[in-house]
Amino acid sequence: MNRSPLLLSALLAGGIAAVAVADGPADNIPEKVRPVPPAGVPVPDADRQALTQGLAELGKAIESLRTNPKTAPHVPDVQIYHNAVRYALEHNEFFAPADIGKAKKLLAEGQERARNLAAGQTPWTTQTGPIALGYVSRIDGSVQPYGLSVPRAYNPDSPHRWRLDTWFHGRGEVLSEVNFLTGVQNSGGPFARPDLFVVQPYGRYCNANKLAGEVDLFEALADIKRRYKIDDNRIVVRGFSMGGAACWQFAAHYAGEWAAAAPGAGFSETPEFLKVFQKETLKPTWWEKKLWQMYDCPEYAANFHNLPTVVYSGEKDTQKQAADVMEKALAKENLRMVHIIGPNTGHSYHPASKVEIDRLLDPIVERGRNPVPKRVVLATPTLAYNRQAWVVADGLEHHWEPARIDAEIVDDHNLRLTTKNITALSLEMPAGTCPLDSTRSPLLKVDGQKVSGAPIATDRSWTVHLRREGGKWKRVDAVDDGVLRKRHGLQGPIDDAFMQSFMIVRPTGTAQISKVSGWVDAELQHAIKEWRRQFRGEPRVKNDADVTDADIAAHNLALWGDPGNNRILARIADRLPIRWTAEGVEVGKQKYPATHVPVLVFPNPLNPKRYVVLNSGFTYREYDYLNNARQVPKLPDWAIIDTTTPPNSRYPGKVVNAGFFGERWELTDQPKP
Repeated sequence: MNRSPLLLSALLAGGIAAVAVADGPADNIPEKVRPVPPAGVPVPDADRQALTQGLAELGKAIESLRTNPKTAPHVPDVQIYHNAVRYALEHNEFFAPADIGKAKKLLAEGQERARNLAAGQTPWTTQTGPIALGYVSRIDGSVQPYGLSVPRAYNPDSPHRWRLDTWFHGRGEVLSEVNFLTGVQNSGGPFARPDLFVVQPYGRYCNANKLAGEVDLFEALADIKRRYKIDDNRIVVRGFSMGGAACWQFAAHYAGEWAAAAPGAGFSETPEFLKVFQKETLKPTWWEKKLWQMYDCPEYAANFHNLPTVVYSGEKDTQKQAADVMEKALAKENLRMVHIIGPNTGHSYHPASKVEIDRLLDPIVERGRNPVPKRVVLATPTLAYNRQAWVVADGLEHHWEPARIDAEIVDDHNLRLTTKNITALSLEMPAGTCPLDSTRSPLLKVDGQKVSGAPIATDRSWTVHLRREGGKWKRVDAVDDGVLRKRHGLQGPIDDAFMQSFMIVRPTGTAQISKVSGWVDAELQHAIKEWRRQFRGEPRVKNDADVTDADIAAHNLALWGDPGNNRILARIADRLPIRWTAEGVEVGKQKYPATHVPVLVFPNPLNPKRYVVLNSGFTYREYDYLNNARQVPKLPDWAIIDTTTPPNSRYPGKVVNAGFFGERWELTDQPKP
């Protein structure tokens, strides 16, 4: 799914490009991986000097603004320009000579905002049309950009709340911050209209809005809702090409959040797409096949009962495959997919199809999302995606196996639920939304068993928690029963730790296990560098001696080193399920020599509400950058790495064993690779 620089503006403005072709056999050779992003063009000395001077001036202004409580909240809207140019200059990311001119213009725009802000003015906050804005991400503390098209008629003093559409951009390996900001400041996308807002998330570069790119949407939406009056019940997700893939996954995972979805082209799962589009011969490990489920939308097909969806494909587009796969999955749920097909069209929108899509969507969105629908279906293989509308899965019997809740409000007193692979659940109706009879405690029938629900609150909210023990459902006071369990936000795999606030912790002591110290140092630097390149942020990094109790409370900790040279790891080593000493690694009854390293994710024994990670960043590597469908977790909850095999474009070394912890974070018997 690669696109040349010539197609960049088309990708931002709608993914309208030439007929899609596979990336070719060269991108299926792990030993010959081209860099993503590619190397930039040389920057003439005069331009470099001018950009460096402009960055210094803007940076000084930003520091002054940051120390003033009145101006500090608006600093991200200035910082996005500084970051864009700094990254391009420091990391050789001017991909065409024209990018240098774009950077100069962005610096001038950043300096203008800084001058206005210093004078107590924020004219861009009342601007209409396409603008660029920024927010501070909780994940790594970085400032992330997004584009927003503001309706001409928007009036902040009016009580009216507005419809908002997302627009997820297409793949662009040269979509630096410089190119992204230039694009979104000039176009609101192909479906922008004067009667609605359109947000264009950066999505943390070129990852189909997965992992940190997924969180980017929700952080951008939160920032928009802070600034503007948005109708929570009239938000639409839409996108094309790589953006269509993003739309599929947001629709599948979060169906209860949107008024409607409109994916175009893209991909909707990993294995079949790579075979058809990439012509790749797949040889996944057993855990990689399980982890495909994280972003394979057919696994979540039942959730589309909760979401009106209009799908688009070009008749001659190879990426029509995504819609064909989903049509079959939806048919198994007795859902007929509405599929608009552009006649005689390749990888682009047919003009008449665009009109038809909006004709179908507009009345759906006008009615708006019902936050408490009568019937809700929740399908998921992981507690990472555990909510649809008022139904929440709090515990699974087995992760990475199909789990499901079908819930229905029968009448104003009775509810009926059926479950599969569920051990705990909640029903949550927000204030003012509960349609049940408030004079009686609701009665639930769960898998045929009657359970009395909690009373309805006077603010017309209702919450009830249920847990299944000994084959019987019972009402409980809280989700957390004090037992260490996998739960939402603490269920793995390793990559999940980097979708939340995290800190990298460097070792400062003397390595206890000298045979792996070189590997640790190299992989630590790789993790820091690749986070910046692929997720466009600069992670928090601290020495082990400097980590505070506040850090332990606030962040997932990615600990590097061994129990001898990392102070934090030394404090918790005997409380982890995998033992690591100078003699080697022990996983249950399996023992590995001192040339091996454990990588894992586990609840931090110093703060079980947060993760601790050992010797890993996000787990897909350079080979996977070449096609977005590959960009999924490559390691489960734990793995043992033989460091005598050097890291390559796919793995951090030879993976000699790997597996998932059980539902109580215990070691379980699992197949070996």
